[in-house]
Amino acid sequence: MATVTLTNICKRYEGPSSQLAVDNVNLDIADGEFMVLLGPSGCGKSTTLRMIAGLESISSGALSIGGTQMNNIPAKDRDIAMVFQSYALYPHMSVAENLAFGLRRRNFPGAEIDRRVKSVAGTLGLEPLLARKPHALSGGQRQRVALGRAMVREPVVFLFDEPLSNLDAALRVNTRNELIRQHHRLRSTMVYVTHDQIEAMTMGTRICVMNGGKVAQVGKPLDVYWQPADTFVARFLGSPPMNLFPATLVSDAAGYRAQNEALATPLGLWDQQTLARASAGPITVGVRAEDLHLNREAFGTSSLGKVSGRTVAVEPLGAETLLLIETPAGECTARLPRSISVQPDENIDLFFSADAAYLFEGATGKAIFNDKPRALYPGQGLAQ
Repeated sequence: MATVTLTNICKRYEGPSSQLAVDNVNLDIADGEFMVLLGPSGCGKSTTLRMIAGLESISSGALSIGGTQMNNIPAKDRDIAMVFQSYALYPHMSVAENLAFGLRRRNFPGAEIDRRVKSVAGTLGLEPLLARKPHALSGGQRQRVALGRAMVREPVVFLFDEPLSNLDAALRVNTRNELIRQHHRLRSTMVYVTHDQIEAMTMGTRICVMNGGKVAQVGKPLDVYWQPADTFVARFLGSPPMNLFPATLVSDAAGYRAQNEALATPLGLWDQQTLARASAGPITVGVRAEDLHLNREAFGTSSLGKVSGRTVAVEPLGAETLLLIETPAGECTARLPRSISVQPDENIDLFFSADAAYLFEGATGKAIFNDKPRALYPGQGLAQ
C-alpha cells in the first residue's frame, strides 16, 4: 500500500528567523490518490514535497510511506520517483540512455531495462525519439522523457514539483492531460505541487491548499471551490478570484441582511441562530464572478442581492466577457455572457441570488457556515 502520511511535520531553517517554513502539516494521502499541494510562492508546498522525497530533513513530526516511517531513511531507499520543474536530463545521453540510467545504477538486468524502456517509450510516444539527444527535443518532448524516467522506476509514489511551469500554454494543456491519463493507467500514488489552480482543479483527486507554511484546507477540488474554509482559499481558488466586501449584519422584521455602501443581500435562507452569533462583529461577504448578472429578471422570484458601481473595464474574451466595476466597498469582477453591451464609466447594478453569497468572519477571515442545510448549486447537493 503506497499511502503517505504526514503527522505534525515541521521544517525550520537555520538562521535568525524563528518562523517555520512548514508548520505542523497533517495530511493523509491514500493509495492511488492524486494529491495536489496548491498555494502561492513561499507557502511551503515544495518544501513539504522535498521532505517526502528525502531531499530535505524533517525538523519535527513523522513521515511514513506504506506504513513505514521514513524520517531517517535516505532518499535513494524510499522507492519514490521525482519529476522536477527543470527537466534535469543528461545532455550527453540519448533519450533511451536517459530513461535507462536510473535502472542501470541500481544494477537491473539488461533484459528488464530494455523491457521497461520500450514499454514506457510506447506509452509516452517516445519510440521515434529514443536515439535523439535532449538538445534535439522540444520542451514537451523533454518533459515526457523526464516523466518516463520516473515511470521506468515503477515506484510506489510519484512526486511532481511544478513540472509544467516551463511549458507554453497549449503544451501545458496537452501534458496535463497526459499526466491525467497516466495516473488512470498506473493507479499509482502521486503528489503534485503547483501554484496553478487550473492544474489543481483538473488533475487532483483531492487538493491541499497551503498558506504561510500551514494547511488551509484539504478536500475534493469542487468541495473546496464551493465551500472555502476562509477568505484566502476563497480568493486563491477561482478565476477571477471571489469578490469580497466588508459588511455588517442588520436585522429587522424580515430577518437578517448583509449590507455596505455598495452591496445589500437578504439572508432569509440562512439559519438565523448562525447569523445572530455572527452579528456581534464585522463580516465579509463573498460573491463569485460567475454568480453576478446584469438581468434581475433571469432569477424569477428568487431572493436577490445587488452590487452597485461604475464600470472600469470591459474585457471581451470571446466565449465570455469580464466586467470590472469600482464600488465604494472595493473593486468587483463579473463573468458575463459575451453578448453584453456595457461601456466604461457606466453606472450599473449587478444582481445575484442571495443563496449564492458567502459569509466570513471579518476579524479572522474564517468561513461562517450555514447550520441550516441548503441546496446551493445544481448537482452540488446540500451544503452545511
